[in-house]
Amino acid sequence: MMQKPANARGTRDFGPSEMAKRNYVFDIIKTHFQGFGFQAIETAAIENLSTLTGKYGEEGDQLLFKILNSGDYLSKVSPSDIDAGSKSLTTKISEKGLRYDLTVPFARFVAMNRNDLAFPFRRYQIQPVWRADRPQRGRYREFYQCDADIIGSDSLVNEAELIALFQSIFTSLKLGVNLYLNSRKILAGIVDTLGESARFVSFAVALDKLDKIGWYKVADELIQNGFSAEKVEALKELVLFEGTNEAKLTKLTSFFGTNETGLQGLAEIKEVLSLSETNGFSNDNLIFDYKLARGLSYYTGLIYEGKAVDLPFGSIVGGGRYDDLTSSFGLPNMSGVGISFGIERILDVMEELSLFPEISTSASAILFTYFDEDGRKAALGMANELRKVGIPSEVYPDVAKIKKSFEFADKKKIAFVAVIGESELKEGKASVKNMKNGEQNLLSISEIITLLK
Repeated sequence: MMQKPANARGTRDFGPSEMAKRNYVFDIIKTHFQGFGFQAIETAAIENLSTLTGKYGEEGDQLLFKILNSGDYLSKVSPSDIDAGSKSLTTKISEKGLRYDLTVPFARFVAMNRNDLAFPFRRYQIQPVWRADRPQRGRYREFYQCDADIIGSDSLVNEAELIALFQSIFTSLKLGVNLYLNSRKILAGIVDTLGESARFVSFAVALDKLDKIGWYKVADELIQNGFSAEKVEALKELVLFEGTNEAKLTKLTSFFGTNETGLQGLAEIKEVLSLSETNGFSNDNLIFDYKLARGLSYYTGLIYEGKAVDLPFGSIVGGGRYDDLTSSFGLPNMSGVGISFGIERILDVMEELSLFPEISTSASAILFTYFDEDGRKAALGMANELRKVGIPSEVYPDVAKIKKSFEFADKKKIAFVAVIGESELKEGKASVKNMKNGEQNLLSISEIITLLK
C-alpha cells in the first residue's frame, strides 16, 4: 500500500479557507505599511551563509537551514574534516542557506543598493523565513514575517512611528496586544553597574529565557556563567520588581547612579513614551519592561516585543534598533530600526479568540450554468462582461444536471448562481439565485452588474 503523503515537520499547507483569513490579515498589515510611507521590496530565499552567520548569536546560527552544495559536495571533504566535527564540516559542504529572518537580508540589500536609495529609507517586506527550530504551538519551521524598517536615521521619531504603526494595525485587527519596551543600553547599564560588562552576552541570553524557565533557573545559568551569588541576588531584587512605567524608571535611575550607558537608555525610553502620546492612541498598552532582552545579537538600542492580552501565546511582534548591521556588508554608520509582525501567531491567536469576520472563501462572485451548447456560449459571454467591470465570475464547464452545478457552487461558497435556459436565451437574461436566502430573479447583464457591485 502506498504511504500517505505528509508535510515536512514544522511546515503546513493552506487551503482556500485558510488563505482567505491569511489574506485578510496580510491586506490590513500591507495597507498600514503603505499608509506610513513604507516601500515594498523582496529578497531571495537563499542567502550565502557568510551573509547569515554571526548575525543572530550562537543559538541563532544553530537554527540556520543549510543547503548542500550542488554536485559532489563531499569532494573537498577529508577524514580529518569529519573528525573535526560538524562546524568544520559544514564550511566544506555548504555555502548557502535559507534566510532566517528578513532584517539581515535587508541590511545586505541596503549595502548593495546604497546609491539608488533615498535615506532614511522606509521598506516593508512580507515573505517566508525558515528556522530549524523544534516545532510547537505557534512555532513553525517555515513561517511568514511582515517587516517594516526605517534605515539611515538615528532619530527616536522612527521608534515612535513604528509604535504608531503597531497600534494602528492591531486596532484594525481588533486584537488586544501589549507592546513591551526596553533598551539594550539599559541591559548593558545593569551589568556595567554590577561590574560584569564582560558577561553582557551571557546575561542577555539567560534573561531572554525568563518567561520560559523562571527566575531561579535563570539565576542558576548566570552563576554557571561566572556571576557571583551576591550579584545574582542584587539582580533578583531588580528583576522581580513590579510597578508602573514611572516606578520602574525611578527604580532604575536610582540603581544606575552615574552609569552613563544605563541613564542614556532610560532617557531614550522616556522620550519614545513621550513621543508616542501624540500618535492618537492610548499608551495603556505600552509597557516598559527592563527584563526584556530579545535573543538577536544585532540589536543595539531600543527593543520591543508584542504579546496578546487575552491569550498566553508568546511573542507575536518583535523588533528594535540596530546600529552596526550594515557595517558587516561594507556600509558603516547606517543606523536602522524595525518591527516584525509574526503572521502565523497573529492568525493562531485571532482564530482562537474568534476575531475573524465572515470572509468569503470563494474567488468567484457568481457561477454561470446552462442546459445546452447555446447556453454555454451565452454563459461565457456574460461571464466575460462581468470580468471586464471587475466582478470575478466562473462558468461551470460541463453540460450536466443543474443540481450538480448548484451543489458545486454551494461547496465553493459562491454567493450567486446564474442559470441560462431556453427562455433566458430568448430574453438575453439569466435566472440569478441568491444561494444564501434562495431568492431568484430574471436579470439582464446590466442588472447582474448592479446586483453584484
